Amino acid sequence: MHSLRIKKEKLRRSGAKIMAGLVVLLGSLSYVMVAAVLNGSVGFLTAMGVTIMGGVGIAKLMSPELVHISLAWIMALAVLFGVVRGGLRALEQYSNHYIAFKLLATLRDKIFRALRVLCPAKLETKEKGSIISMLTADIETLEIFYAHTISPILIATVVSITIILFVGFVTSWYLALCAFLSYIIIGIVVPIISAKFIKKSGVEYRQDFSSFNAYFMDSIKGIKDIVLHGAEEQREQEVAKRSNILLEHTKKMRNNNALATAITEMVVSLCILSTLIVGISLVHTNLLNIPFMIIGIVTIFSSYGPVLALSALPANLTNTFASGDRVLNLLQEKPLILENHTGEIIHFDNLKIENLTFNYLPEESVLKDINMDVESGKIVGIVGESGSGKSTILKLILRFWQKNQGTIALNGIDVDNIQTESLLKNVTLVSQNPYLFDATIAENLRVAKPDATLEELKNACKMASIHQFIESLPEGYNTKVVSMGDNISAGEKQRLGIARAFLRQSPLILLDEPTSNVDAINEGMILESLVKQKANKSIILVSHRESTMSIADTVYKIEAGKIHKIR
Repeated sequence: MHSLRIKKEKLRRSGAKIMAGLVVLLGSLSYVMVAAVLNGSVGFLTAMGVTIMGGVGIAKLMSPELVHISLAWIMALAVLFGVVRGGLRALEQYSNHYIAFKLLATLRDKIFRALRVLCPAKLETKEKGSIISMLTADIETLEIFYAHTISPILIATVVSITIILFVGFVTSWYLALCAFLSYIIIGIVVPIISAKFIKKSGVEYRQDFSSFNAYFMDSIKGIKDIVLHGAEEQREQEVAKRSNILLEHTKKMRNNNALATAITEMVVSLCILSTLIVGISLVHTNLLNIPFMIIGIVTIFSSYGPVLALSALPANLTNTFASGDRVLNLLQEKPLILENHTGEIIHFDNLKIENLTFNYLPEESVLKDINMDVESGKIVGIVGESGSGKSTILKLILRFWQKNQGTIALNGIDVDNIQTESLLKNVTLVSQNPYLFDATIAENLRVAKPDATLEELKNACKMASIHQFIESLPEGYNTKVVSMGDNISAGEKQRLGIARAFLRQSPLILLDEPTSNVDAINEGMILESLVKQKANKSIILVSHRESTMSIADTVYKIEAGKIHKIR
């Protein structure tokens, strides 16, 4: 099933479009790329100059009267070319890697910005492991493109044209034609043929690698639950199965790459042999003398480096294209909801929902004709079975999704017409599973208010009934929360999330199952804090617990997508 799904997945763009898209990302770094190409081109020509000077020296010894340059100058030029080549090579590599690493940082920033815009609607449908893979493996793969792909293509073009003209004017245009045909075959025909039979294996490897990363990361995150439910053997078998699939794709890709390399080397040998035969034929027919035939042959033979670099590109480009396609897809993906930068600025006083209808997919209906009122200083409860749409209402209030019909009005202004920044300042959502960053407790709390004082943090935590727990820790509010918050309980996570909401001091707080993971004593303390806070706030409380609804002034119940007041 998994392998069948992968076979159906293809690159959305052609290789040329992916390369063009990645080149566009260069932006202001283009001038550095131009410098790298110039350095590389001149560098290859000077490297070949050493070999060419050797050929000229042999021609000088064979026919001194035909070569009008002294042996001393030939030796001096050979040494000069070697020294210059070293310096230019260093500049070329510095320029390429400067572009690559500078752009990798820029790409990560662009991806984060793209995720920020896509969040939360489209982000909920994406595998988190796949996104992490994109930010690590895919981005690192693109370094090969910027450092070792763009420059070689341009350098090969410049060097090949230069060599063709040099051989044509200095020796013979027949040899120049041989060079031209060799470059076309080695640098274009062979890579195209190689790409056709290694492209599929590269794409499959990339897709499987991303899928394996996502599954393996989920397995690590959920290892405790896997062990508790005795599912480790089944999970281990699935990991092994996916690992073997990835290994097969890896072997297939390596074998194809090896075959492509063998074909390239065979073609180069045939080109060398063909050019040598042409040179000998020219001498035999008196169209070219031996000394200049040697110069021409040596020049051509020493010029295959840049085009050989092109013939090796498909092995790298298969992974690069797959990674580039995924990155470009994300950067060009359109959000379901666009931020409102020009709407109304409000200070929350009341919320009125009228005739609200929403569905995630056209063929399904989640909410139908929802009507609700939330007045200032009131706690409104929403109850209903799991999946009935309770949490969806909270997300629609924050405009995480686009409603189909009806209005969600704050102070009489529909959320579609409120400036997004103002909306988020007035409304705070506490989810059932708040995310805790790999930072201290204080730093996690300051996500809600970066300039909050320690006293403010403590007051918010006291209201959320989490202060005593924090104080009992060895380093108190400076205690480090490990990645994913696995060193604290789910209930403590929830209370920290509620503390964030209190710290932010938004006039409307949306609480999604805020006490589902806490005991009765702590629930009572949290509810008491909510009652104290309602004097200057409005609270919408979603919960399946009847005890939680006891503090609500008004309670609505959702059934079959419709809502009605029960108290």
